[in-house]
Amino acid sequence: MEMRFPLLRSLLLCALAAPAAQAARPNILVAVADDWSFGHAGAYGCKWVKTPHFDRVAREGLLFTRAYTPSAKCAPSRSALLTGRNPWQLGAAVNHSPVFPAEFGTYPEALSRNGYFVGLTAKGWGPGEAKDAAGKPRQMAGTPFNKRTAPAPTSGINKNDYAANFSDFLAARPAGEPWCFWYGSIEPHREYEYGAGVSKGGKQLADIDRVPAYWPDNEIIRNDMLDYAMEVEHFDRHLGRMLEALEAAGQLENTLVIVTADNGMPFPRGKGQEYDVSNHLPLAVRWPAGIKAPGRVIEDYVSLIDLAPSLLAVAELSAEKAGMAPTTGRSLVSLFQSEKGGRVEPVRDRVLLGRERNDVGRPNDAGYPIRSIVKDGLLFSVNFEPGRWPACNPETGYLDTDGSPTKTWLLESHRRNPADPHWALAFGKRGAEELYDLAADPDCVHNLAGVADRQSVKTALAQQLGKDLLAEGDLRMLGRGAEYEAQPYSDQRWRGFYEKFQAGKVKPGWVNPGDFEEGGDSLPARLRKE
Repeated sequence: MEMRFPLLRSLLLCALAAPAAQAARPNILVAVADDWSFGHAGAYGCKWVKTPHFDRVAREGLLFTRAYTPSAKCAPSRSALLTGRNPWQLGAAVNHSPVFPAEFGTYPEALSRNGYFVGLTAKGWGPGEAKDAAGKPRQMAGTPFNKRTAPAPTSGINKNDYAANFSDFLAARPAGEPWCFWYGSIEPHREYEYGAGVSKGGKQLADIDRVPAYWPDNEIIRNDMLDYAMEVEHFDRHLGRMLEALEAAGQLENTLVIVTADNGMPFPRGKGQEYDVSNHLPLAVRWPAGIKAPGRVIEDYVSLIDLAPSLLAVAELSAEKAGMAPTTGRSLVSLFQSEKGGRVEPVRDRVLLGRERNDVGRPNDAGYPIRSIVKDGLLFSVNFEPGRWPACNPETGYLDTDGSPTKTWLLESHRRNPADPHWALAFGKRGAEELYDLAADPDCVHNLAGVADRQSVKTALAQQLGKDLLAEGDLRMLGRGAEYEAQPYSDQRWRGFYEKFQAGKVKPGWVNPGDFEEGGDSLPARLRKE
């Protein structure tokens, strides 16, 4: 038959090879820490946060130094990661705790429809409500695997045994089927066990080489930072156990591992705001079968919106074929396949950031809209409503900043000494424009927007930002920003929260009792914008 029918033989060989090609699609493990800022890992040179397993992923794959989330709050950030679109392109999902629009699909849903076994443990997308067009709840990040628990090392750490639940997922996988798993750690989200970093983690206050300039350097803040470090390390330990499970099963070689976070650390001026500590994230990627020249450090600007198109690409899908809305992000596969480090692709020269309504705590459920661009080591932001309180109103406890020892210390310090500058950096009203040189001022405490010799670069950044946002259909650029704020909270308790709070009908549980100020917008002079 080989001599007489060579074409038939070729077709037969192709047919036999097809199942093997399908099986060669990589497995996917996406590990997302909840509230973890850039730099806080051993791979970035940090000495007070120990992350040997993140470091392994970086060492055996790629380490990114300029990865950003477009929005530094859980729901909008995760919306962007899952869809590959910027939050202002997602209707109601631009907000925190939204009703997620049914028309926007996620990459786990797409992979599930296209031959992948898809699951998650702990926190996937949220908080918010997500239903399909028929009103059925959606599994935005996969089928939950959450049955296994284990004793937690501190009272603030979740008892979910993430790695054991991952093993359950692997055991449930149909033979030969590629899989996609979302490891959604609860850590290092608040709340923490105060002092656990020292008392249970073996850390010392002197381990921290530098306290950021927007906080005072004292024992309370250092303890809070070390407690945060201990929670990051808990996330990393479970990542290590997952890597070990894959190694034991012989699946690590063809598993694409992505390790990152949803937004920055849950401290004043961090999570929920729009500074480098808020949006700049750790990111490492490992995939022996698909990454050339492992060990490279990538300095290109990348965004969480680049992950969904990357995962679709390695699964041999397009957004259109997968039944998703077109992605705005740019696949990272070309970086995987390069052998260069540093700045690899000139087109990756900027990222866009933005926020609308994060948490409750302003009259009429108003948000604090911002749009920003990070380019050439500069961060430029436009605050569209500078008359509003950026971390929510003082009388409702500055609810866009989670309760913490650091937050309470800053507030109490300012009551004792109104000249203390740290309160204004964390909670005070801001100007309409902000510009920071991230190399000289990584803490973003010296606003250059009014400096004369920075006006030309500020104008160039503003023009680039406006052009990009218009191209993406941002309603804020079209004079329709009120449509974002008109979207309701998914949880009925938070709709009209400010007015309910004033009437004594509701009280938030994520801030400390001493965080509430009296007087609101008629606050005494020490709390007014200078």
